Amino acid sequence: MTMFSRAGSITPRESVSLLPAYAAGKPPQAAEGLTPYKLSSNENPLGPVPEVARAMAAVDTLHRYPHPNAENLRAGLAKLLDVPVEDIVAGTGSLGALTQIINAFAGSNSDGSQDEVIYAWRSFEAYPIVVRTAGAKDVTVPVLEDGRHDLEAMLAAITEKTKVLMLCTPNNPTGPALRHREVEAFLAKVPGDVVVVIDEAYQEFVRTEDPLDALALYRKHPNVAVLRTFSKAHGLAALRVGYSIAGAEITRHLRVVAAPFSVSTVAEVAALASLEHLDQVLERVDSLVAERERVTAALTEAGWTIPEAQGNFVWLPLKEQTAAFAQAAGLQALAVRGFNGEGVRVTIGEVEANDRFIELCRTYRFPA
Repeated sequence: MTMFSRAGSITPRESVSLLPAYAAGKPPQAAEGLTPYKLSSNENPLGPVPEVARAMAAVDTLHRYPHPNAENLRAGLAKLLDVPVEDIVAGTGSLGALTQIINAFAGSNSDGSQDEVIYAWRSFEAYPIVVRTAGAKDVTVPVLEDGRHDLEAMLAAITEKTKVLMLCTPNNPTGPALRHREVEAFLAKVPGDVVVVIDEAYQEFVRTEDPLDALALYRKHPNVAVLRTFSKAHGLAALRVGYSIAGAEITRHLRVVAAPFSVSTVAEVAALASLEHLDQVLERVDSLVAERERVTAALTEAGWTIPEAQGNFVWLPLKEQTAAFAQAAGLQALAVRGFNGEGVRVTIGEVEANDRFIELCRTYRFPA
């Protein structure tokens, strides 16, 4: 037997070494006399509806594998959304569903070339990680000054190498949501062989004129895939349940790359219980939207100029003052999400947390 000896350290493949690190929202620091609040991860402070906990407690099959493809959940969603069950593919949150799409349609090729994936920036910080892990090349298009997608520039960025184009609406972290008419006009100009992903993780929070009807677009355009999640509106972030909705030309490939058993039995039962009490879920969303409107009105009154907020968060475009503001929030026992040199995203949280954030914005003095 020939033994091989190679000197040197163990290294990952090149695409892995070039990945940015995902920075999860940090927990709040303690401050004397103040209740700490985490406003850094866009979590739902109200949690799930009570029926979810009861449904989870009744699960007695933890020794059994879950349904391979979350069949019961997909059936419930298909009935609610009036779509074929075959058009729904479950994943570990909307990020897991997105990963399936990128892995199926974009990557590196045998000739050494890379497929291209277009998305707005700044947008969801996991996008470059997912794209580059697959071996594809990310093509970023800067958002406009008001935090909105520059759809014309995104169209101009399409090349023969473009395989996937992503729209995040409402855009995380800047906040604005796309309108239906503008996306419909946009899709009319996108080549039919480019998969257009509409990421709607926060769609339940949108309150705009001409709101996007992503399901209508999926029914009209075979190259459209819609992402949704139970993490935000439903308050099930810890259970990691999401899904995509797309036609057969897309989903038949997603099932090849999707990991079986990705949605646990407990998560599937919880998501179904939440769907069965959707009226209560949406009542909670309404209360968070009312808080969002209260916060944005107070910030505007205090002299702040912020982008349109249509998610469960607000965006402060602080640029070089980002770190200083995040530190000031930390001294008030508020954990916020700072993006160095760009801005601060603040989740709409508990009323006391929102009050404290408003007061910080009213009294904050920018360093000289």
